[in-house]
Amino acid sequence: MGRMSEESLPELPDYAERVLQVAERIPPGRVLTYGDIAEWLGEGGPRQVGRVMALYGGAVPWWRVVRADGLLLPGHERRALERYRVEATPLRSTGAGEQRLDMRRARWDGGDGGDGGDGGGGGGG
Repeated sequence: MGRMSEESLPELPDYAERVLQVAERIPPGRVLTYGDIAEWLGEGGPRQVGRVMALYGGAVPWWRVVRADGLLLPGHERRALERYRVEATPLRSTGAGEQRLDMRRARWDGGDGGDGGDGGGGGGG
């Protein structure tokens, strides 16, 4: 099956467009959780944001929208880990030797500079 042209793509739902706009604002090396984005928008929840990212997130830095527990996105761990290393996103190793995001340090607070201060950021989704 051929690739869809821009003209043949269905119109992006308004909520999805807003989710993707937030995802695009996350600076390199920082992350927001699904719940953080829902809180930022003041509507929906982590599941709705996750659904948007699953359907439309390929066009934005999807690896910066993550689970609150810091686990890498199942099925995309290797690709995400490559991105995190390039962007110097804070990671940590578990006792079992698996890589996770260091949410305390990686979470973006929404500030312009992306320095994030203490890494605190919105909700816990």
